[in-house]
Amino acid sequence: MTNEERAKLMADVEAYCQELRPIEELCYVERKFNPAIADLAKKHNILGMPVPTKYGGRGADSLTYARSLARINREGTGPRTFFSGQTSIGQYPIMRYGNEAQKQKYLPPSCRGECTLAFGLTEPDAGSNPLEGTTTWRKEGGKYLINGVKYLISNGSIADAVIVFAFDKEIGVKGRKMSAFIVETGGATFEKEALHSKPGMYTADTAMFQMNDHPVPPENMLGEEGAGFRIAMGSLISGRLSVASGCLGVIEDCLIDVCEYSKMRMQHGKPIAKHQLVQDHIAMIEIMRATADAMIERAAIAKEASEQSPNDKALLAEADYKVAQAKFWASNAAWQAADRAVQVYGGRGWSELYRPGRHLQDVRVCRIYEGTDEIMKLKIASKVLGGKEWEAFK
Repeated sequence: MTNEERAKLMADVEAYCQELRPIEELCYVERKFNPAIADLAKKHNILGMPVPTKYGGRGADSLTYARSLARINREGTGPRTFFSGQTSIGQYPIMRYGNEAQKQKYLPPSCRGECTLAFGLTEPDAGSNPLEGTTTWRKEGGKYLINGVKYLISNGSIADAVIVFAFDKEIGVKGRKMSAFIVETGGATFEKEALHSKPGMYTADTAMFQMNDHPVPPENMLGEEGAGFRIAMGSLISGRLSVASGCLGVIEDCLIDVCEYSKMRMQHGKPIAKHQLVQDHIAMIEIMRATADAMIERAAIAKEASEQSPNDKALLAEADYKVAQAKFWASNAAWQAADRAVQVYGGRGWSELYRPGRHLQDVRVCRIYEGTDEIMKLKIASKVLGGKEWEAFK
């Protein structure tokens, strides 16, 4: 990506955010899904930011994509979550693990806004350990038939195709391996339902879906049979970096808002920005912004290096480690920054009419999805201790 292409992409992202903001704010207070998140992304040609240009994308490097997501998340965690589902864990596994036919079939239409993507790993009883999943596949009549339920899936009820992970029905729990499939969602055998009972992110689609002997053509297996766990974990590195980047956007937006508000809000005869305890909140938000920014930058650089040498296991492990650090720190920092911003706003902070209160509601999920705080700590600790032999979850 040239400097000119990078500047053009960031300008397009800014224009998208400016146009999206009034629509997003109205949809949020009305607690309804916002179709403009995807529609305007199509208009501004940002539905495939890191996808190579030969497949219709913008060819962004990992750091430029991370910066773009940070800017988008200033408009809300809901809009950024759409991009994570569509690109970071939707297009990404096809880009990295798909064959040329799969790339040609799914990447160009997804960049044009003709195919919304999602990532179907989590199940009602399988979260942090996906190997406990119960979704299965069997081969019959020249097709794979998939059965199972996926839960809390971003873009799950609006997706045209989902990266689904399932186990061979003929193999017992012991020794079974997960496989990955590109599953198109049309037909009566694929039932989906949007989930509305969530404390925030009202404008984003979160759903569950059930597959009942849902047919998938053989050419839609992603990677080789049994490679699903490797594909899932590799894709989650991309997803986790997107979450961390979004959290940086939360911190940035909270900082902008508290600076503007504290200069205007008068109490005790002067702007509250001149009160020392308010300045404590502002200083801490800025420290969180700066540290999160630095950790995301080094994680993005590590991820880019791994992608340039996809067979280098050491580079992959380093990217995994640095992304886990960035995801843990940025998600916790964003939660604290939003809490401090609410405190500066006082009573107004506890209202969905103001941005800090919306950020506080939305960003809490970032410490859960794409890898919980606890899993990130285990990954970090095992790496510090010396590697795989120290993994606590084995």
